[in-house]
Amino acid sequence: MTSGLNRTRIYKVGLVCVAILLFCVTSQMQGLLNVERKDLGLTRLTPLENAPPMLAFTSVALGGFRGLIANALWMRATDLQDADKFFEMVQLSDWITTLEPHFVDVWRVQSWNMAYNISVKFKDPEDRWHWVERGVQLLRDQGIPLNPQETLLYRDLSWLFQHKIGQNLDDAHMRYKLRLAQEMQPVLGGRPDFDVLLDPKTPADKQRVHELETVYKMDPKIIKKVDDEYGPLDWRLADAQGIYWAELGREKAGPSDQETLRRSIYQTMQQACIRGGSLGRSVTNITANNFIIWPNLELVPKVSAAYEKMIGEDEKLRENMQKAHRNFLKTAIYLLYEDDRVNQAHYWFNYMMSNYPDSFVGRQKNISFDDYCLSQIVEDNGETDMNKVSSSIISMFDDGFRCLIGDDEDRYTDYQLLAQRIWTHYHEKIGDTGVERLGLQPLPKLREFVLNHELDPDPRAAWMSPGAQAILRTKLNLPAPKPISAPAPTAEAVPAGP
Repeated sequence: MTSGLNRTRIYKVGLVCVAILLFCVTSQMQGLLNVERKDLGLTRLTPLENAPPMLAFTSVALGGFRGLIANALWMRATDLQDADKFFEMVQLSDWITTLEPHFVDVWRVQSWNMAYNISVKFKDPEDRWHWVERGVQLLRDQGIPLNPQETLLYRDLSWLFQHKIGQNLDDAHMRYKLRLAQEMQPVLGGRPDFDVLLDPKTPADKQRVHELETVYKMDPKIIKKVDDEYGPLDWRLADAQGIYWAELGREKAGPSDQETLRRSIYQTMQQACIRGGSLGRSVTNITANNFIIWPNLELVPKVSAAYEKMIGEDEKLRENMQKAHRNFLKTAIYLLYEDDRVNQAHYWFNYMMSNYPDSFVGRQKNISFDDYCLSQIVEDNGETDMNKVSSSIISMFDDGFRCLIGDDEDRYTDYQLLAQRIWTHYHEKIGDTGVERLGLQPLPKLREFVLNHELDPDPRAAWMSPGAQAILRTKLNLPAPKPISAPAPTAEAVPAGP
């Protein structure tokens, strides 16, 4: 009996020793596996920083089982997406990001569903904006802080600003642009005072910078760097935001990830040049009535230089980039011409013909500068691009007022009638079904918008000199301006599109 007990004890002690040995071996192997998994990018060894308490607890409590649960939830979320059940998917995705905060695809899919798939389920533009903004906030406030090195999250956030908010493919796109501008106006304005932004001294300025950093997760130093390199930008508009997040991603990304973010910047710069203009300092109360899109033609040289740089650096994409550069120049030339910047337009026309002598073929091969610009204006006013047509009508009013100052009342009348014809023709072409998404501001509002900027009492914002303003007021029987009793605001306010 005693010998049997001894054998049992020895057997148990042996099992314990084997278990200890196996644990030691496993510990050593786990360390090696972790290093290899880190090198292959399969896992994260660093603890979560600044994670919410529930997320931190879940990460520790569930350990390796988090991945199994997250995989099961992800398969269920995929089934829900295939069935177009996006609302249910939002909750599942929230659980997955809690279990696996470094699962990048979940952040991307969830933000896309909010901004694109769920938003269009609603008819009310405010409801749509709520979901678009949630998609932005998910990446900006949660995904990127937990994954600061993930290039795709920066690219997707930049894309939301550039495409979903910045373009006009959604019926409620003007509401998105308006709400974003209203949010950013008290924080950044159109053209920030960078001295104040980088070194705030008053309590109000410190509060603005604090809100910028904590609510909108934007670094004043990066804002200034972006504006110096790619601007001047209107920081209330989606294009500036898109460029900011792409540039921030470039700072965090490795050499192999630079290309995709750089393309995002160049594409958004071109878009900002066409409809990201800064029009004045005095309009700080942005409303649907004074929010009018306008080209930012100061960006033409920088956009062209960006194309040149990309053409020189990427041989595989050189031909495509050259076509894109040429098409951009064609647009920029007649927009400059239309904006009465004839010398600049002529310079870029000669530049285009020198670098791209095959820009025109057939009967247009030897087209003159004036014929090209005029033909493009006529052609664009026959299209349904609301940004180009708005720009053209505003230019007509501006040119008409200047003719009136020069005592050429016949041409003033012609410009007024031409603006009316362009507006009417455009709305006839888009029809009633396109008004919600593509409709222009009422013509009197566009005329009032131009006149307000012609006669702006702030000389930094006015489109005319004080002498020209006085003549125009006399011609139109308008009262004298009220004296400015308060100092001009430090942040420029820019109206932007219908």
